Amino acid sequence: MAGQNVFAPRYAQAFAEVAASANLDVNLAQQQMKDFAGTLADSPQLLEILADPSLSSEKKLSILDAVAEKIGMYREVRNLLAVIMDHHRLHDLQEIVAAFHQVAEAGAGVVEAEVVSSRELNPDDRAQLEWEISKLAVSRVSVTYTQDPTLLGGAVVKIGSTIYDGSVKAQLEQMKQALTRS
Repeated sequence: MAGQNVFAPRYAQAFAEVAASANLDVNLAQQQMKDFAGTLADSPQLLEILADPSLSSEKKLSILDAVAEKIGMYREVRNLLAVIMDHHRLHDLQEIVAAFHQVAEAGAGVVEAEVVSSRELNPDDRAQLEWEISKLAVSRVSVTYTQDPTLLGGAVVKIGSTIYDGSVKAQLEQMKQALTRS
């Protein structure tokens, strides 16, 4: 999990509170934010225009409003984007969306977990692993999977800040340390 800038969680938490007080569909709000971020990613010229300090705020807002109307965006999402734009943070939008996802998942009682395995796991292995992780986390989990052939076998599971290293590589390292101490 990549490190976030310090502003992304602040915007995410503030918007989560707004979304809750307005009874917004959090998944739809998140999708609207992703759609707008995708529009900016697909159109670097639009990002350049909206980030241009020489362009008036009114002109930028009219462009934002046109995009918001086309997407069918919640007013609250549009307002968040206007604040982000006004604070010159549009380049951080992807991170803000990712941080909002984490805040929304935590609010729904879902814990994020990361599994790194030496090979692609089949659906049965994934289901079993997710069941075990949910028992450890005492919560529902959202798991992302990646592969790292250097692990040789086994897997490394990260739940929050806790790491469970069941890789063959780690076991060999532990045996090596035990033998060098003897």
